Amino acid sequence: MGAKPHKTVRMHSKGIAYRLTGIPGLDAVHDRIAAWREDPVLMPHLAHVHAMLLSLRRLDAINMAYGAAAGDGALEEVAARIGQFAEEELDGPWMLARAGGGSFLLVANEACSRERWQLFADQLADMIARPIPVPSGILRLSPRVALIRGLGEETVESMLDRLGHALGDAHDQHGARLAWADGEITPPGRSAQQLEADLLGAIDRDEIEVLFQPQFNLPDDDLTGAEALARWNHPQLGRIGAGALFAIAERADHVGPLSRHIAQKAMAVAKAWPGTLRLSINVTAADLAFGSYTRQMLNLVRESGFPPRRLTLEITEQALIGDIELAAQTMAEFSAQGIRIALDDFGAGFCNFRYLKVLPIHYLKLDRSMIDGITADRRDVAVLRAIVAMARALDLEVIAEGIEEEAQRLVVAREGCAYFQGFLRAQPMSAAMFAKLARAQDDPLYEKRA
Repeated sequence: MGAKPHKTVRMHSKGIAYRLTGIPGLDAVHDRIAAWREDPVLMPHLAHVHAMLLSLRRLDAINMAYGAAAGDGALEEVAARIGQFAEEELDGPWMLARAGGGSFLLVANEACSRERWQLFADQLADMIARPIPVPSGILRLSPRVALIRGLGEETVESMLDRLGHALGDAHDQHGARLAWADGEITPPGRSAQQLEADLLGAIDRDEIEVLFQPQFNLPDDDLTGAEALARWNHPQLGRIGAGALFAIAERADHVGPLSRHIAQKAMAVAKAWPGTLRLSINVTAADLAFGSYTRQMLNLVRESGFPPRRLTLEITEQALIGDIELAAQTMAEFSAQGIRIALDDFGAGFCNFRYLKVLPIHYLKLDRSMIDGITADRRDVAVLRAIVAMARALDLEVIAEGIEEEAQRLVVAREGCAYFQGFLRAQPMSAAMFAKLARAQDDPLYEKRA
């Protein structure tokens, strides 16, 4: 008998940006990888070109049950989640492309192990599978992911062909969510259970590092504070970003201790910051659901000596889906102590404007997807202008996230955003580097004396 043929997943490759998600087609991947191979800075790392092909199931059924608009909105949300996760987790350059239908291709020039790439894919699949609210209900998607590590000068066509075969195999195998292009479903390395066990001791081993993403005032670019970001320096797998870290913590029922540890470390550092610099700390859904979270967090603030009036808690819409009344009560208790509240990633999903009515918030923090097109698309500018006007009417200030170009900064300043953060001015940095940045602003002569 002949060998069983591979089932190939067909993908479109038009070299245009897809209207649905605003991300390019597969032809752009050829150009990007070619540019990587011509860049003398990146050439030593070309053996680390990685790719993954993500396919969503049941889209036809979703369109029938909820309508095509809901299906399109779900794809927009998935694209945003992939981009956000890649931004948090990957160190090197990366690119997201639409592969047709319910498929997306993510390529990265990333120096990481095979095990680390699979961990990234597994946690990304978890993020995509989280509930997506739509006007008529809640959607739950089931992604399948094919993985590959590019071979030297391997062509994009070769990688896509191998990924397509692997994805077909994953669909054939009941319950298989990940598949490697070489046919191996689970590579050797740490299991999910082992990672959970590793995390339980990571705090005691001081493997959890807190970085700080500087935030700046508009329009004068004065430093106003920083957002605390967690990274896990795993002794075998290397750096694990916040998305994967908290996904592992959620499975290990360890979100509470991890959140408290990060807040404690961040406030201990921020206490020494000069002037009125603010500290922003992220709050998870698990935090909000924990009955004594408010009391424990306020105790940490008091013990740290960090002024509550200089603290901001950032809460995403995803964290509010569970119990908005409880969230409102929790925020009110924090607000009564002088702590400010920011609604984070605004615009990334299906924005529920009821949150703006019932929650005691002080800031709207725009998701980077609301910023990407503002320098070229008047519709994007119109949306930004409307959000800022609404925020102003509600006495809220707007923080623009993901500012990477001077042109973007000029637009958000012109349209009335109060603050911004992004790689244009500074990347996430160590506590020591942020302290140096803060001292330099507090004393312009500091850099000359240092």
